[in-house]
Amino acid sequence: MNGTMITKTTSVNRRRLRNLLNKSDNRICADCGAPDPKWASSNIGVFICLKCCGVHRSLGTHISKVLSVTLDEWSNEQIDAMSEVGGNSAANAIYEAYIPEGFSKPGPDAGIEERKRFIRSKYELQEFMKSSLRISTGKSSPSFKSIFSSKFMDSFRIKPTDDEDGMVEFIGLLKVTVVKGTNLAIRDMMTSDPYVVLTLGQQTIQTAVIPSNLNPVWDEDLMLSVPNNYGPLKLEVYDHDMFSADDIMGEAQIDIQPLISAAMAYGDPEMFGNMQIGKWLKSDDNALIEDSIINIIDGKVKQDVQLKLQNVECGELHLEVEWLPLDQ
Repeated sequence: MNGTMITKTTSVNRRRLRNLLNKSDNRICADCGAPDPKWASSNIGVFICLKCCGVHRSLGTHISKVLSVTLDEWSNEQIDAMSEVGGNSAANAIYEAYIPEGFSKPGPDAGIEERKRFIRSKYELQEFMKSSLRISTGKSSPSFKSIFSSKFMDSFRIKPTDDEDGMVEFIGLLKVTVVKGTNLAIRDMMTSDPYVVLTLGQQTIQTAVIPSNLNPVWDEDLMLSVPNNYGPLKLEVYDHDMFSADDIMGEAQIDIQPLISAAMAYGDPEMFGNMQIGKWLKSDDNALIEDSIINIIDGKVKQDVQLKLQNVECGELHLEVEWLPLDQ
């Protein structure tokens, strides 16, 4: 009977862990952006790839307690701690709050020394955190979990960062709904397994993989913080491969300046009825299929975007973008 209870508990934990891993921001490594991470730091609350996992282990368990998502046993407390952090994006909002200008976050193909330098700076030295949040990392120090209470995370998400020299200050959030793709390129025998990757500044986030579908419907919401010195929102579509590198299926860029300028010009959108407040014009220099209209709809500033994917033989993508000021 006891054996049955242990199996049941393990099964529940596996399901909870799988649900966490399936969140959009947890589908890429928190430290380098590599897809499909299969490891985690249970006390920090992030999912990481195999290469970054080795660096985390080298830091010592007093800083990062590494577990395999598929091979190790997880306790209720460990999964509760991961859930409380809220995912890779929430953790990075703390640990990468103040990445200095010119300091590059490693990519999936980065070498071991570059990974070591970044991960040690991020977690052990806490160089990118707000100074008031830094905690001792000595062997007798409290758990990293202590800085990630729900109350703390909620307050962090709605407050702008302090204006520190050379640091990143966020001015708002983008809610990007990846609606669907149309006539996407074939990258397998007769079809593709597409997913969409969005990049804004140092942040990267991706949708779920839709297997064997050239006209996928995601209807998936992705959230990105908008830095003060923002550039275009970069979009890439990939075909997921199990045994080789994922193949590119096109790319595009979205100029978010018209949306943000219109939203700031009108202030509180709840004071207005439904109306058009701006437009991003189609031109030879962008990927728009048609002019992209910016509207106030039910007290929210939204933009409908239809894109023709670039540097690929075919494919279109439909997105909806919503501006969220920090006080919302």
